[in-house]
Amino acid sequence: MTTSKRLFGNEEKYVLEVLATDFRSSKGSIMTRRLEDLFCQVYGCDYSLSFTNGTATMHALLEAQGIGPGDEVIVPPLTMSATTFAVLQANATPVFADVEPDTFQISTASIAERITDKTKAIITVALYGLSPDMDPIMDLARKHDLFVLEDNAECFLGKYKGRMVGLLGHAASFSFQSSKHLTSGEGGMVITNDGELADRTRKVQSLGYAGVGAKKGKITKDDIQEPTYQRHVTMGWNYRMPELCAAVALAQVENIEPLVQARIDAAKKLDAAVATCDWLVPQLTPADCVNSYWTYVVQLRHPEHSWNTVRDAFKARGGHGIYGAWQLTYLEPMFRDMNLLGRERFISEENRAKYKPGLCPVAEDLQPRLMQFKTNYWDPSEADRQAEILVETIASLS
Repeated sequence: MTTSKRLFGNEEKYVLEVLATDFRSSKGSIMTRRLEDLFCQVYGCDYSLSFTNGTATMHALLEAQGIGPGDEVIVPPLTMSATTFAVLQANATPVFADVEPDTFQISTASIAERITDKTKAIITVALYGLSPDMDPIMDLARKHDLFVLEDNAECFLGKYKGRMVGLLGHAASFSFQSSKHLTSGEGGMVITNDGELADRTRKVQSLGYAGVGAKKGKITKDDIQEPTYQRHVTMGWNYRMPELCAAVALAQVENIEPLVQARIDAAKKLDAAVATCDWLVPQLTPADCVNSYWTYVVQLRHPEHSWNTVRDAFKARGGHGIYGAWQLTYLEPMFRDMNLLGRERFISEENRAKYKPGLCPVAEDLQPRLMQFKTNYWDPSEADRQAEILVETIASLS
């Protein structure tokens, strides 16, 4: 990386091109089309669909699959709750599978235990930038005829057994939210090689318009100038990515490799810092995987010092802080109180009774111990200094 800036490419140039159109509807999808085409090139997939955010992506895919009331979708609890929100937005029931103690990824064995005759889909999460063990998950999915959606909000250019993360399930979701590897402030992307799924998803994304499809994100002026034109073949949402966001995202995708590599480089420096410490245990990255390190995460296993003590010691020496892992989704107040904006009526009493401590014991043990370190350092010297501070902190507490 030769720059200390995150936005060092064509972001401003492309934004000005959008502004020069005066937002005329006839020019309203130029950047989104370019972005989708480039994303297909980067991932070697047939279809890319741009979205307003990385939660709408997953909701639209579930709707496009016909998943709804009475259906169950298996999800991990150790991740941002948006993964579960998408299930609830589709009026389906989230079923939580436990995670692996070393990689922190969703457990195939736990998924198998949760499958019922109501299960219709599995959402995997490439947590912190690392792929779950997808081959056995896909074997389970084929056996039970389940749809697999990869939530890759935290993973760009990650690899699993030589294959790109995002091409392992039936479809994948990415996020351009401000904390992610690539950003346009907000935004999301769906990729798939299934043309029929892409077509249905586009209609969910774009108000159910008849004139949109897998490769077309906007109805034409000629369409709407005809008074007998029937616009809506289905109900849909307005989840389209704005052109200004698409302009920034396009420039970010053009620089995807250095933006991802900056995080990997920072993580390697932090990894070297904890290498001689036996009470900070890093997330295990299997030898056949490439971790894109949205963040660098360790388990705290110190016999005496608390999470807050370690964090405070790190900050006192100039560390930029340490983030805690999200509360497990089923332990959030919204599940305790069943405050799900009416979606609770679609969840059976049997499933409601499961949303309590003890459901996913591995995840419950990990969550309060996880320490997430920043990797978004565009100036390598900043990452060097943070690694030095971590070494000093470890020495002071050992």
